[in-house]
Amino acid sequence: MNKPALLQSIIERLTLDLDVAQRAAQTAYETATHEENVAENKYDTLGLEASYLATGQARRMEEIRQGLAKFRALQLRDGQAGIALGALVALESESGVRQWFFLGPDAAGLKFEFEGCTVMVITPRSPLGQSLLGKGVDDEVGMAGKVQVIVEVI
Repeated sequence: MNKPALLQSIIERLTLDLDVAQRAAQTAYETATHEENVAENKYDTLGLEASYLATGQARRMEEIRQGLAKFRALQLRDGQAGIALGALVALESESGVRQWFFLGPDAAGLKFEFEGCTVMVITPRSPLGQSLLGKGVDDEVGMAGKVQVIVEVI
């Protein structure tokens, strides 16, 4: 797999997610501040609810911005010295099912298709990320109570 192209795909996906979050935050803000949503009594909470939503969307935008900055600054290395931040890792179960993981600085749980494979971003803060650090091909790790073998590190 082409790791620089994979990193670029992650950056593009986060950029798209940021755009979507910005539009959602703007819509929520406009709803919260619209003159028709001024509360007429204590039970009229549409404006208040929209302001909570706008605040949440603004936080989400900031999280995505920070993750995007971390991925843009990420220096890719080969996996020769063991798995570290920026590694692309293939794990294989005893039944032969292969899963791809990218050990990234942020955006844990981001899942997408790349070169015909599903890749999931994990971070070193996750249990799987912690167990992968420093390991190499043919090492075993536990995942969901089952043993997985590291079959490829890029």
